Amino acid sequence: MRAGPLGLPLAAVHLAHRVMDAAAIRQASDAAIIRGLRAESAARAEIVRAQAALIRSQADALAHDRTVFEQASSAAQIGLWECDLPSETLRWSGGVYDIFEFPRGSVPTRSETLDCYTEDARRTLVAVRADAIARQSSFALDTEIVGRRGGRRWIRITATVECRNRVPVRIFGLKQDITVEKLHADRTRYLAEFDVMTGLANRAVFQSHLENVRASDGLLLVDLDGFKGINDTHGHPVGDACLREAARRLGETCRDADLVARIGGDEFAVLIRDDPEGVLCEALGQRIVAAMRAPLTHGSECLRFGASVGIAQMGHSTPADLFLRADAALYAAKAAGRGTVRIAARA
Repeated sequence: MRAGPLGLPLAAVHLAHRVMDAAAIRQASDAAIIRGLRAESAARAEIVRAQAALIRSQADALAHDRTVFEQASSAAQIGLWECDLPSETLRWSGGVYDIFEFPRGSVPTRSETLDCYTEDARRTLVAVRADAIARQSSFALDTEIVGRRGGRRWIRITATVECRNRVPVRIFGLKQDITVEKLHADRTRYLAEFDVMTGLANRAVFQSHLENVRASDGLLLVDLDGFKGINDTHGHPVGDACLREAARRLGETCRDADLVARIGGDEFAVLIRDDPEGVLCEALGQRIVAAMRAPLTHGSECLRFGASVGIAQMGHSTPADLFLRADAALYAAKAAGRGTVRIAARA
């Protein structure tokens, strides 16, 4: 047998070289695998870092958007709300907490929330909400509440019912403080329908009612006696005080009337329902004349004025003719010496 270096058999030498070569190849392969794993791990770590950065960025953007929403909704006095069904668990955004005057972050129950509504408002809300859930639909409602700290306000509720497999599971929507809007609307409507000085209905409202009079109704036209003299002698502020007092007396005397209105400078109108014989109208006319005779103390002045009254029954006439006949009767009352009542002939 041939001998190799160190006296070892040549075959053993070749085997040793093969083992060493295989070990070197395995070591190189393992090193390559390790380098690959390290590179893959670094890549994965970079991906993880990128994902973490993206998550942080999205969280920051979400927090920013939430802050902007809360600030905007607070400025607009509006908030989001939802209520799980049937557990009645509530979730609110900050705006709703502010509207109901609950501490932000508290967990109000639906019962506590309902306690904030006035009795009529609560009854209406419960009925409208139940109907929407039953029909699986939506609703909008303007209603009045009293906050936990006593603040009275009007709110607008919008709601939508969410269903799964045709079963209502959630109701949600918006709640907005519309107190300023409501007050403005009420003021606008008041200015459109009422005389600012006296608080009585104005001529436009009177005309609307006049167009709907029936055959059994009656009309009284009232004109103040002596008002022009007071206005000319003492000035418009005193004259305005007389008008307000006359309106007050007229309102008290005509509590059961269908309408009491100021239709001109010192002229008023009273509509009476269901008085086909004119008995109520005549008696009321006499009471008006008596009420207006009482003196009015204004500052150091003792002022006196009176009233003349013209009456007409609708009968078979038109609304326009009813007014003309009552006006003619009023003219006759003034011509008869003032402080009297005159009744127009029946149509």
